[in-house]
Amino acid sequence: MTDDERRREYHVAPRYLAGPTHTGDPALRPLLEQGWDIDDDELGNVYVTAPDHTARLGYLPEGEDDVLWKIAAYSNPFGPPHWVTTFNGTTPTEIVTGFTTALAEKYAQGRDGYLHGNHRAQDGYAPLAAAGWTVRSSYDHVEVTAPDEQAGLVYRRGRTDHLAELFGHREKWTLWGGPEGYGSRWYGTHSPHTPASLIAAATSALADPAPVVRSRAEVPDRCWELVEATPLEPPASSVPTPLDVRRAQAARARSTPPTPPPSTPSHADSAWRPERSSSHLPGRRR
Repeated sequence: MTDDERRREYHVAPRYLAGPTHTGDPALRPLLEQGWDIDDDELGNVYVTAPDHTARLGYLPEGEDDVLWKIAAYSNPFGPPHWVTTFNGTTPTEIVTGFTTALAEKYAQGRDGYLHGNHRAQDGYAPLAAAGWTVRSSYDHVEVTAPDEQAGLVYRRGRTDHLAELFGHREKWTLWGGPEGYGSRWYGTHSPHTPASLIAAATSALADPAPVVRSRAEVPDRCWELVEATPLEPPASSVPTPLDVRRAQAARARSTPPTPPPSTPSHADSAWRPERSSSHLPGRRR
């Protein structure tokens, strides 16, 4: 592809196959608008922390693994995380944004909403079921799959090792999308104590049928044949080109009739005076 073809933008659906945007700003913005602090390191990793230090987010393009987003909440700022959520680098940004938007809202409401909350599993995947995704349940897990089988969720029943989850060795919740293969399959994880309302925010964004805007280069190659991509109309240039100027001048010349030259009155015209009717003449004495 040429550079112009790679930069060309499209409306892409379904969004779970669209790939990430080139920047994480949309997912950071809900937290920053709530007054969370932001910092970075010399590598370009970004850290966003709640004012009371009980919740934090890491945007880690230069992290130690393929996890781009790490989000955690703490009962005690100096203790281990109460819950952890992660998304890898190919996760569509809108799904992360759905989660961080809900986190910002719950944080503003108080500790119960973002730190504890409700943990009913069915509430976490309810948006997918409502959107017509297939739900299969067994004694050890629940699996929810998109109609095209290109995205889904797995919830594992039973108790899990909390430390194993915090270190990424085991997941209670796994969200995924895209065909198998490096760069095309994305995933997100939630530990057991993640509030169901936050998980539901991510699954709502996952199931949202509205298309998202992506350049051709941002859509993984394995996904391109699986998505519906509608090109965006190029924006009109605000500065006319020289050709535009010449065309406008020619159009005005065709639409404006020529101005007739000023006429010079003849001698006869200048000597002519209209006659007054007799009714306007002064009356005569008789």
